[in-house]
Amino acid sequence: MRIALASDHAGVELKSTLTDWLKDARHDVTDLGPNSTDSVDYPDYGKALADHIASNEGTMGIAICGSGIGISIAVNRNPACRCARVSEPLSAALARQHNDANVVAIGERLTGVDMAKAIVTAFLTTEFEGGRHQRRVDKLS
Repeated sequence: MRIALASDHAGVELKSTLTDWLKDARHDVTDLGPNSTDSVDYPDYGKALADHIASNEGTMGIAICGSGIGISIAVNRNPACRCARVSEPLSAALARQHNDANVVAIGERLTGVDMAKAIVTAFLTTEFEGGRHQRRVDKLS
């Protein structure tokens, strides 16, 4: 699976942990930065992730900032992205199943590593249900 990750300075540690974990699981991973905790602006990295998702069909995204809120707003400004800010696995699975989300947003300051891995696992292993949900997703574009 192709997966791209981006964060701001408040999400670097979780992004690094998830990047290594996903690479160990043999996924094709693109880390869009940043790579230090020096202060950066989440809209810049949210846009970089959204642009990457929009130009690489089939790639799933993981966006991380302190709360997950700001970067999710930034990603969702691109009409090709459906980013869901989630805090537990059921919401991640439902975001895929009902909303065909292609990006999940997580808050490093609010989510432990084990929970983040559970969220990502649910997000990556759940398929879009389609059917009645497809017409609703179509209305988002």
